[in-house]
Amino acid sequence: MAAAEPESSPNPPQDAEDSEETRQEVVCSEAYIKHPLQNRWSLWFFKNDKSKTWQANLRLISKFDTVEDFWALYNHIQLSSNLMSGCDYSLFKDGIEPMWEDERNRKGGRWLLTLNKQQRRLDLDRFWLETLLCLIGEAFDDFSDDVCGAVVNIRAKGDKIAIWTANYDNRDAVTHIGKVYKDRLGLPMKMTIGYQSHADTATKSGSTTKNKFVV
Repeated sequence: MAAAEPESSPNPPQDAEDSEETRQEVVCSEAYIKHPLQNRWSLWFFKNDKSKTWQANLRLISKFDTVEDFWALYNHIQLSSNLMSGCDYSLFKDGIEPMWEDERNRKGGRWLLTLNKQQRRLDLDRFWLETLLCLIGEAFDDFSDDVCGAVVNIRAKGDKIAIWTANYDNRDAVTHIGKVYKDRLGLPMKMTIGYQSHADTATKSGSTTKNKFVV
């Protein structure tokens, strides 16, 4: 008597197919989910054209509120070290303009890092990127709300990076932000950075502005 032919492999259970499809859909959807930031941020560019007013030289580049959109923007624009002298980048929380007169900045000040000419090639881009990551990553713990934004100034005499805060009288917030910022930049202990109020900076030249705090 002839041997019976082996039966063909049974089809997988319907619920197994459904679960596999569901898993693939979840994987696909996760690939498109962006990671939201705690705040929406605006990146500004300033080019010093003496034929225009200061406000006319300030231009909003873009706004973003996800990690992915930040990197897409950062990788699309020029590095700070490649900008012409007299240009600035500013990253501020949405709704705050990068100027002393803005209501959120008026009573505030800045932690100021001044770089020598050699540091444009060695440190500038690294320091500025770390500054941006501190801002969008809310690196200052409970005092991150006091941060308004940050500015990098490209200048022939020496570039500057500053983090702006909302209220120079809030000593706890100001000093905590300064200490965390200095640590994140990896600055040596013996190197100090100073905090200046915008009110003092507006009435005096930068080199003579007195530091309210130092870390």
